[in-house]
Amino acid sequence: MSRKLAELEARQRVLQVRVAQERVDFSQHFEPIEKPLSWADKSIDAFNFMKSSPILWTSAFAVLAHYKPKLASKVLAVGWGSMKLLKSAKNLL
Repeated sequence: MSRKLAELEARQRVLQVRVAQERVDFSQHFEPIEKPLSWADKSIDAFNFMKSSPILWTSAFAVLAHYKPKLASKVLAVGWGSMKLLKSAKNLL
């Protein structure tokens, strides 16, 4: 039994060294895309925040409509078209 245990411990040490090397290799390949991925993650967080607080973006649109009505109508048209496009794409999938 102790011989099997010693073999398992030796195998565990070999695997731990291998995993450590693979982590180093992975981090080297991941480094060039780390910054763009962090920006994407921040964008997703911002989108989820905006999605969870409609009073914020509704107020922002109201301010835009008050000061720049032409731009607000264009934004509304593009947003409405985008929502229709996303809903139809979602139904296709």
